[in-house]
Amino acid sequence: MSKFNDRVFGLVMLVIAVAYYYGATQFPVPFGGSEAVGPETFPKLLAVILAICSLYMIVKPDPDNHWPMARTFLELGIAVVVLIAYALLLEPLGFILSTMLAVGTLCWRMGARPVKAYLTGLISGVVVFVLFTYGLELPLPLGLLEIH
Repeated sequence: MSKFNDRVFGLVMLVIAVAYYYGATQFPVPFGGSEAVGPETFPKLLAVILAICSLYMIVKPDPDNHWPMARTFLELGIAVVVLIAYALLLEPLGFILSTMLAVGTLCWRMGARPVKAYLTGLISGVVVFVLFTYGLELPLPLGLLEIH
């Protein structure tokens, strides 16, 4: 039965990877034409990695796989809710604040102290914002931090 669980999960993740890749191909072409690194590059890369991992799980499932305890399911549910909230808050709050909240909450749920967890989220948000906005020239939303 445990091999069946991995194969079903791998199949579900493969379907998600294909849908995610397709979604990334639907991004509008940037002004000035297609670029080597555009807004679709990172999602396509993630989709390919997810597809490879999913195929591995389908072909070579773990023989000793057991379903997690109820507490683990609760933590996974919390993580899904946090990620959905992150996606919904990304535009209104901005990348830095929404990343601080999401990463901080996930770190806290994994056992970090709240101050360290949210400080890690803040530093992560600032570093990734700077890398994407200035390094890759892919601007991320500032949201509440935008100066008018």
